[in-house]
Amino acid sequence: MRVVYALPERQSTVDLRLPSGASVEEAVMKSGLAAEFPAIATLPLQCAIFGRVVPLTQPVGEGDRVEILRPLIADPKQSRRQAAARNPVGRYRK
Repeated sequence: MRVVYALPERQSTVDLRLPSGASVEEAVMKSGLAAEFPAIATLPLQCAIFGRVVPLTQPVGEGDRVEILRPLIADPKQSRRQAAARNPVGRYRK
């Protein structure tokens, strides 16, 4: 299994072998990425397996990719609304 953490300028990947029944949280802790990136330890931990958000208690399986998620800096829906308001071209008109 693999644990990944990505920043805009850098990505780190750690391959691990864990005992059967190990959780997502255990995988993150054993990866050592929290020591490499202290921000991981200061934020509420949220993870995904292959892009699907899962609870920290979720068991990991052989071949899983656990992704440590960073908080969003902007609400995607609000960002799209603001972009549409700035550029009305292409919007439907009656």
